[in-house]
Amino acid sequence: MAHQKLTAEQARRIEEIEEYRRATDHLKRLVTELEGNRAGQTRTIQQLSERIANEASQMRQRALTANVGTIADIAGTMSVMAGRGGGINMKIRGLADAVNSIYMQLDAAMKHATTPPEPKKPA
Repeated sequence: MAHQKLTAEQARRIEEIEEYRRATDHLKRLVTELEGNRAGQTRTIQQLSERIANEASQMRQRALTANVGTIADIAGTMSVMAGRGGGINMKIRGLADAVNSIYMQLDAAMKHATTPPEPKKPA
């Protein structure tokens, strides 16, 4: 099967999406670590929550300028959710759902980026 040659813009977009995927992988590890420490000390939970909030906030800032799906909105929600107090179980569930939503957005953006542009029709 022959592969479609990517345009320079498509290649740049794919690399950008891969960077977001790596950042999302890191967020997922932090959420998993938070889940593993759910019965741990309050200080540990608070520190992990702060790290998640900071990482998600940074992702949001980058995503606002990149225009990749609704990643900026989801990352902003994650940042707020991680920074708030409240039940740890609800926080973990919400953060895990947000990470999965980001992965879905990245998959959709990757599919869009790898789709060859439509040929221009003569007028």
